[in-house]
Amino acid sequence: MQKRWTILHADAEKTKSLSGALKINATICEILVQRGIDTYDKAKAFFRPDLSSLHDPWLMKDMQKAVTRILTAFEKKEKILVFGDYDVDGTTSVACMYQFLTSVYEKELTDFYIPHRYREGYGISKQGIDFAKEHGFTLIISLDCGIKSVELITYAKELGIDFIVCDHHLPDLILPPAIAILNPKQKDCNYPYKELCGCGVGFKLITALGKTLQLDDEKIICYLDLVATAIAADIVPITDENRILAFHGLKQVNTKPSNGIKALMFLSKAEKEMHITNLVFMIAPRVNAAGRMDDARKAVQMFIAPTYEEALSFAELLHADNDDRKEADTSITEEALAIIQQDEHLQTKKTTVLYQPHWHKGVVGIVASRLTEHYYRPTIVLTKSGEVAAGSARSVNGFNLYEAVHACREHLLGYGGHFAAAGLTLLPQNIDAFTNAFENIVANTITDEQLIPEIVVDATLSFSDIKQPFFNIIKQIEPFGPENMRPVFISRNVTDTGFSKIVKEQHLRLVVKQNNVTLTGICFRSAHLFPIIQQGPFDMIYTIDENEWNGTTTLQLKVIDLRPAAL
Repeated sequence: MQKRWTILHADAEKTKSLSGALKINATICEILVQRGIDTYDKAKAFFRPDLSSLHDPWLMKDMQKAVTRILTAFEKKEKILVFGDYDVDGTTSVACMYQFLTSVYEKELTDFYIPHRYREGYGISKQGIDFAKEHGFTLIISLDCGIKSVELITYAKELGIDFIVCDHHLPDLILPPAIAILNPKQKDCNYPYKELCGCGVGFKLITALGKTLQLDDEKIICYLDLVATAIAADIVPITDENRILAFHGLKQVNTKPSNGIKALMFLSKAEKEMHITNLVFMIAPRVNAAGRMDDARKAVQMFIAPTYEEALSFAELLHADNDDRKEADTSITEEALAIIQQDEHLQTKKTTVLYQPHWHKGVVGIVASRLTEHYYRPTIVLTKSGEVAAGSARSVNGFNLYEAVHACREHLLGYGGHFAAAGLTLLPQNIDAFTNAFENIVANTITDEQLIPEIVVDATLSFSDIKQPFFNIIKQIEPFGPENMRPVFISRNVTDTGFSKIVKEQHLRLVVKQNNVTLTGICFRSAHLFPIIQQGPFDMIYTIDENEWNGTTTLQLKVIDLRPAAL
């Protein structure tokens, strides 16, 4: 599939000024300026993230109310229930808060609750509140959920149960009647950073409690490996506070990980230094698999396990769930692609909506993502859930999927989500009507450009600049993630040395040169591009990485795309 190349440009004066101040390569300064780092002081804060630069937790609206209510519970010997969602952000949040509370309060008066994905659904559940009432809990601290649970928190209040809500999702106009709501996205919250994940919000409450109880910093920051895992998995911007928390959390992952993280690293055969991408692709899927395939409670049990052996036994259950998830994901994706390939009408549409009652509900979101990668158009994958059809939707870059689903709401029982992804339920007999309505809405609002995958390029680079000192500074831009992605470069008029070849029938192993500088590279699943390399000069988009072979480390290009050289 042809891709569009968007090449970014930075303010020339700011780039020159920053390059003079930092005394480093101008291309790196160009990337920094694009990311809002345009002075020496900003660069210093960026390259040396310091925990002392974290914002004061008391700036968050209702923080004092939350701390006061928890201290009152301590004094009165109330039972406290920590409640969280079944994904990575929710389970790490619960693990952090539960461990902290049991370190400062009586363990037998504290418990945690994770709703079952299929029996209870997302967020606060009536079953969870009834569990709290039945077992004598009078305070629930919800993490990564609760901001939209107006009716259920009202129900809890009627039962004499107070709520403290820690959430990061967008609030509605009507807020739940909680004792305190910690959410920096509230319009009247003056907290300076709005992009914390759920675990990040919970960490701010732990910080405020720790300071009130005059605890050593170590008793607070010991949860940063879990916070970094949540930041990575929840795909929040790696800027400001998230950058500081992720940077120091990764340090902890690599030096002194908690038993649960250590066990997952062992099972996923992590041998080298862990990066954000390792958390995203090795740790997060195994944690998420617990909720997708079975019960996410065991993910929390793994994170809070007092010994490595105990953590490993739970991690093995997650690992098995992940194997089941991969199997279901692969077979359903193959089945879905076959359905599209056998139907010419489906191939020519601007959307994909597929329904098979036997597909596993836990992986339809992943399958929707896979189909979006393949056909690059707004995609919905549905399966049967009880008496209704339920599923997940995924968008393409720049298209507001939530608005498109919202426009078809007359055919739905329920829906929710955001710009890029959504979930929905409807009656099976309404699927055809919804499919037609969704296609019409998308076809009339999406642009042709939005249906072509975009590669954003940070800067033009010459092969002569690609040396170890240059790469060492690139590494210091880590941790990478949204709004601070791994820098992508373009080099023009590159030629083949004659040693490039197709390997394993689908990948390209490149040995290419520009102005007498020769470099090697790999381009995955791109054997079809080999003729372009052979035909003459070409332009190439890539990231820079290190390749270790037989104890020797060399720089290598990870090629993303290439095309004949622009005249």
